[in-house]
Amino acid sequence: MKTASWHAERHASHKGRSASSFWEAKLGPFLGRHFVSLCLSLIGIACARIIATYNALSLTTDEPDDFASGLEYLTRHTYTYNIAHPPLSRLMQALGPYIAGARLPNLPIAALHPLDLIALTGHPERTIALMRLGNLPFYILACLVVCGLTWHAFGKPIAVLATCFYTLMPSPLADGGLATTDLALAATVGAAIFAAILWAQNPTWLRALFMAMFTALACLSKFTALGYIPGCLGLALLFYLAVEWPGWGKLWSLATQRALTFVVAAVAAILLVWAGYGFTVGKFVTHRSGKVFILPAPGLFAGLQTSLAHNIGGHGSYLLGHFGRGGWWYYFPVALAVKTPIAILLLSAVGLFVCLKERLQPIYLMPVALILGIFLPALRSHIDIGIRHIEPIWIGLSVISALGFRQFLQWTRTGIASVFFGSALIAWLVLSVANHHPDYLAYFNGFAGSKPERILVDSNYDWGQDLRLLAGRLREQGVQKVALAITEDAGYGPQAHYAYLEAWYGLPDAKQVNTCVPAPGWNVVSTTVEKSLSYWSGARYYRGPGTPVEWYEKIDPTERIGPLLLFNIPQDSKLKSDNCDLTSVH
Repeated sequence: MKTASWHAERHASHKGRSASSFWEAKLGPFLGRHFVSLCLSLIGIACARIIATYNALSLTTDEPDDFASGLEYLTRHTYTYNIAHPPLSRLMQALGPYIAGARLPNLPIAALHPLDLIALTGHPERTIALMRLGNLPFYILACLVVCGLTWHAFGKPIAVLATCFYTLMPSPLADGGLATTDLALAATVGAAIFAAILWAQNPTWLRALFMAMFTALACLSKFTALGYIPGCLGLALLFYLAVEWPGWGKLWSLATQRALTFVVAAVAAILLVWAGYGFTVGKFVTHRSGKVFILPAPGLFAGLQTSLAHNIGGHGSYLLGHFGRGGWWYYFPVALAVKTPIAILLLSAVGLFVCLKERLQPIYLMPVALILGIFLPALRSHIDIGIRHIEPIWIGLSVISALGFRQFLQWTRTGIASVFFGSALIAWLVLSVANHHPDYLAYFNGFAGSKPERILVDSNYDWGQDLRLLAGRLREQGVQKVALAITEDAGYGPQAHYAYLEAWYGLPDAKQVNTCVPAPGWNVVSTTVEKSLSYWSGARYYRGPGTPVEWYEKIDPTERIGPLLLFNIPQDSKLKSDNCDLTSVH
């Protein structure tokens, strides 16, 4: 296989054009000379932006549960609460609070609510910040994977560009600032793929052990890694063989040379995953037949079974005004189209053109395999509740966008044009994302329009993250009472939840929104609730013909705070929901 520097220079060989000279003679060498300082600076700035969101955003729906699972793991060395995800990211997010003194009380874990656990620490704001800080190492790892993978494949200048684009992606910035499982998946899957590529090129024992370690960490981060890693590597292998078919004899020789290190790596990965589950051995009961098996890491198999059952049963979801439980094959294509900065979409299109044009060099098909290996399996998912479920895809898009940026500069006719248009693209990207600080989760590009909730809601837009911002706005208005219709855990009850919101975020006296008639004064409805039939019964996203139209769907909000719709209802309002006598009145 050709060296990375050879590949980096080959594509920039359009002689006789000043734009190409600008890249080769000025920008490329500059980025190469300052590779380390530029990449570290970009990663540092992104980390500072993420840390700045910790105390600006309220808890999202999943964060308390993930914290409770991690705290159980650290305190009791068991893993029984909410086993639908593996423990790695959760223990990292509970580690900071645990060091600061957080412990589980001496009660059954099922009897404890995660919000109570946060409150029991005595310092909820500090606890939440420490929870989120536990996710920062995964963001740094993801950045280093982007940098290292691109450097290895295309050289230092392209690696700087890819790192720049990744640190400007709103979705990784959002998920990197929350105590959830998605960024850990992206970082560890990317690291596992990078390590596997290095091992395939030179199957040393050290590289095999790195491949085993990162593969195990990925499997301990989220179960979807079990599909994403084989998908990406399988496509990469197919692309390589399609371009550089060595013949059956040579292929057999290459396979036998790698067989021993591969087997050892596989065994090491299995042992590391088992270690993540505490080397436990116990009963595993199948859902379908009720058969009992004694297995190592029974929690792993129980979690896998729970996740598969969830996917088979589907999840209430919303897309483009439609409600469903089985998902749509085009959910993630639509989500990528509106949740990716337009500048990145344009550069990715150019980068794809470059990769296809250079397809006789297998290294150019690597980012394509990485993207498709994530994207294609996700099309069959029945759990369509957030683009975060394909979080590793941003690594591939960053690499391919960097190739597109270089090609874009080479297409311009003068050095001045290269500087002008290149700077304009970067500025457009920076400003479009910075405009959403600190709420990167609610980012939508211009294609979504002024009401993105017509396209997507849930963790794409409205995950409970803006309640602290809402509290500040209501204080500015001098509001003493507010009615809320927001996403939260229906099993906990609204008033108990609101008591924490008032204490932690400074919200005024809160009660639940009356879905029949609005209360005079301020009413706040989240966009996820607006697209839901019933937000306390758990029947979200279930609407059919003849469903009553709620009062908050009949009028425009007085103002908006991200995904939250604020209605200031006059005292003499006659507004009410359709079929009001049949609508639940809370």
